[in-house]
Amino acid sequence: MTTSPVRVDAGRAGSYDAASTTWGGLDGELARLEAQAALSFDEELRLLRDLGLTRAGPLLELGAGSGAVTHRLRAAEPGLPVVAADIDAGLLAHAAGAGAPLLAGDAARLPLRTGCVGGVLLRYVLQHVADPVPVLAEALRVLRPGGVLAVVEVDSMLWGLADPMYAEVSSVHRAMAAAQRDAGGDRQIGRKLTRLLRRAGFADVALRPFATTNDDRPTDAFAPHLGPERLVPLVASGALSMAQLALAADRWRRFLADPDAWVMLLGFIVTGTAPGGPDVSHERKQ
Repeated sequence: MTTSPVRVDAGRAGSYDAASTTWGGLDGELARLEAQAALSFDEELRLLRDLGLTRAGPLLELGAGSGAVTHRLRAAEPGLPVVAADIDAGLLAHAAGAGAPLLAGDAARLPLRTGCVGGVLLRYVLQHVADPVPVLAEALRVLRPGGVLAVVEVDSMLWGLADPMYAEVSSVHRAMAAAQRDAGGDRQIGRKLTRLLRRAGFADVALRPFATTNDDRPTDAFAPHLGPERLVPLVASGALSMAQLALAADRWRRFLADPDAWVMLLGFIVTGTAPGGPDVSHERKQ
């Protein structure tokens, strides 16, 4: 593989479309993905290291997108080989600067031999997949015995906290979740992950939450999650009204202007190991 995407049958991209996810089309989404990774990657990396994902390569990053996390992984773990894979070859081409081999293809039908990788990372991918079972089955197949899968996700009912909380924008959040559900996604995937991994055959399944707050980051850095830009395409599709968009934008401006405003975003990392390898459960408890 080279740093140009190797293309295979890509199948369907689920509920995610890079060109219509946020205001500004593809350019806007590239900027959002970069800002999203910058916001929480440090917290994620600490857990990924603790849970064993970075101990043995190569690491297959499924759903790598534009490479915002790929280049951070390579910088943080220079000795760890990383392969970036995504169903969208056009989006994946933007990851070429990360210096990792690129593979464009369907995560449920990977053109890789069985047991060829030491780790698999699925970061904010399964929420966009109509059926995560085949994706998890493929992840298990390509992992060698003892290899680690890590799934980074959210749950829309446990997204975090904001103070002040504007109850009147709850309808906007519901509309966003409904639009993703109608497109085949699931913003409540977080609560299902441990069961999904166990049913797929993974061992040593563990869940760890991670939090990012504006105690450590500027409040405007949370715009990829809380700002109104991601709502603009929902107006175009009819899932959201202009009045709802205006309401969300106004409350975000109020939040930014409040010197006492506080926000905590909550995410989840669930890991499992491919059966047949050494027992690492004791090591993880140290």
